[in-house]
Amino acid sequence: MAKSKPLIQATGRRKSAVARVRVRPGNGTITVNKTPIEQYLNNEVLVRHAIEALKISNVSEVYDVDAKVTGGGVAGQAGALRLGIARAVVGLDVDQRSTLKSAGLLSRDAREVERKKYGLKKARKASQFSKR
Repeated sequence: MAKSKPLIQATGRRKSAVARVRVRPGNGTITVNKTPIEQYLNNEVLVRHAIEALKISNVSEVYDVDAKVTGGGVAGQAGALRLGIARAVVGLDVDQRSTLKSAGLLSRDAREVERKKYGLKKARKASQFSKR
């Protein structure tokens, strides 16, 4: 069975994770890397976080979401998926933009891991100071 052509494609990023999201008409099936989202993320909170844009815009039963996610950890991937889905929903229906923007779903979280500095144990953690 050939998959139908995607209605819209969008990209979401968070930390070092990148999600390429494809949305097509369907019955609300969400797959991530050819796996159901509940099985892939394996955490109810992260699943709710990722599909928040679909719930707010009331289109969770109308479209199928197929995503390919690479890089990062599970939380970063869920955040990338969330942004990608939100951008795809706006691409489908421009009227949803104000709703999703006020919910804070269209802004990319630019926080990245700070690099480790030489002479320190982590980015800012130093060894304990000894006076003598």
